[in-house]
Formats: sequence, C-alpha cells, structure tokens
Amino acid sequence: MESLDTMYAEAEKLKDEGQHEAAIARLQQLLESDPNHVLSHLALAVLYGKVGRPADSVQHGQRACEIDSQDPFNFVAMSVTYQRAWAATQDQQYIRLAEDAMARAHELQNRAPR
Repeated sequence: MESLDTMYAEAEKLKDEGQHEAAIARLQQLLESDPNHVLSHLALAVLYGKVGRPADSVQHGQRACEIDSQDPFNFVAMSVTYQRAWAATQDQQYIRLAEDAMARAHELQNRAPR
C-alpha cells in the first residue's frame, strides 16, 4: 500500500504539471484512505477552483477548517477560496464568508503563544 505522503507528492507533481483532473483524482484516492488529510482538502479547494467547480472548492476548504479548526492558515486559505468562489459566481454570500474566515484566522493568530 502506498504511503499518504507518496500519494500527496504525486498529486502535487500532477498539479504542478497542469494536470488538474489527474491531481484531483489522485487526491480523492488519498482521501479514501484518510478522509481527514487536511493538506488534500486544501489542495482540492485550489484545484476545484482552477477547473471551475467553486462549490466543490468551498466544500473541501470548509472540511479542512473542520478537521483542524485551530490552524489560522486553514482559515486564510478558506478566505481566499471564498473570494475565488465569489469571482466565479458573483454570489454575494461568499464575500461575507471570506471576511468571516479571515476574522477567524486573525482571532486564532492573536491567541497563539508567542
């Protein structure tokens, strides 16, 4: 059985080569082995945005935030995902959600020990 790290590295290579659909398929395979693999959800949020599937993009970004709700980076990434979803759909709800996600990221950053 392949390691999750190997599968993720292969997906990243496919993404870097512009093979977005193949990268998506590889990440979906990885998530079958570990549905809580945060990096895969974050990567899928980006990739689904690139292939014009903003609802799927948002779904995976939200899942990453659910899995690791204490990492400010996840919420920054979520804010960007919402902004891109707005750009693709012009759905105003995404603007508010982007602002909420960024506020959550700042809240977490301010709580972090220094």
